Amino acid sequence: MNNPATSRSALSDRKLADHDFSRDIAAVRDNTMVPTMLETVCLATGLRFAAIARVNEQRWITCSTIDYLDFGLEPGDELEVESTLCHEVRHQTSEIVINDVQCDEVYRDHHTPQIYGFRSYLSIPVLRPDGTFFGTLCALDPEPNRLDDPRILKMVRLFAKLVGDSLEVSERLQEVQEELVSERHLAEVQEQFMAILAHDLRNPVAAMLAGLRMLARSADPEQKKTITLLDATARRMGDLVNNLMDHARNRLGDGIVLDRVPTADLGGTLDLIISEFRAVAPSHEIIADINVPQPVDCDRARVAQLLSNLLGNAITHGAQDRPIRVSACVADDSFTLQVANKGEAISEDRLASLFLPFKKGSDTSRREGLGLGLYIAAEIAKAHGGKVTVVSDQEKTVFTFKMPC
Repeated sequence: MNNPATSRSALSDRKLADHDFSRDIAAVRDNTMVPTMLETVCLATGLRFAAIARVNEQRWITCSTIDYLDFGLEPGDELEVESTLCHEVRHQTSEIVINDVQCDEVYRDHHTPQIYGFRSYLSIPVLRPDGTFFGTLCALDPEPNRLDDPRILKMVRLFAKLVGDSLEVSERLQEVQEELVSERHLAEVQEQFMAILAHDLRNPVAAMLAGLRMLARSADPEQKKTITLLDATARRMGDLVNNLMDHARNRLGDGIVLDRVPTADLGGTLDLIISEFRAVAPSHEIIADINVPQPVDCDRARVAQLLSNLLGNAITHGAQDRPIRVSACVADDSFTLQVANKGEAISEDRLASLFLPFKKGSDTSRREGLGLGLYIAAEIAKAHGGKVTVVSDQEKTVFTFKMPC
């Protein structure tokens, strides 16, 4: 049996990933059923070499082989296409079956059997689902074999069809994977952009708040009303910037960063947040019941941020003429914080995505912000080993944060 190594193109030494037919090779090579098909062809026919080849007008390229003859071909290796019978199969789009080339009137003196030293041979066209020619399922042996058995041919034709049909699936999967990689890259760029944007916005917002504090010292009563409104707007901007920063950190892998220590006056911090909201949203009544007499192991600033986000959500979506109730207590080694408001019940479909980022529900005309407040609140709770839950009906909506203390 002649070894065709001398007929291989220099491309056979390249990595398959760099091969100009790498996608076609991979589509066949990575199909886990192909080796079983080729093995079955060898067992059923007695042939000791079988392959799937990519064949076009200029080239014959190995995609997958079963080789008991040390024929020497591996995926990516090539034969001179004019030296093969697959070249004729491509032109005629018809199979070639030879039991014994020495007894075959058509191929007895053909150059291909002389080059590769075979006596029995078959080559079945592999067609894509749209009917275009991909290559061949071919097999050979230096000894004669009975290959024209209708049952054998039917099986090999079925295998060739299965390989052809799988190509479309493989190509679609490759396209989806490439789109997924592209989308992931785009998402990373977007997250990085948000992180940079939020970081760069912090200083202007801080400067605005500082300026408003300076103006308030010498302002008359009417001016102070305007400054109070501007201050509320600037603080809202600051909250949005903080939420953006936290979301970006979470997405980029840093997570919510805690400075967790035993906090003796957590109740005072919560009262301060409530007082700020009473000042910036005077049309909303906020009733507070804060009872935290003992230290709580937490990040004071983060728990304050959590309450701020829940209160901001209640003011935005609660009924303006009904009070918002805030309660906090320590019981059974747990710290519990609740924010309840009257208003329309949250629908079941919105509840499912309420704590996801950039999910603001269906009534977007009534909503403000980026939809990050509840998400950040839930992430802060998670970082503390706790959880934020929500119960909503026609009477009220209650958000509850609970964590071990």
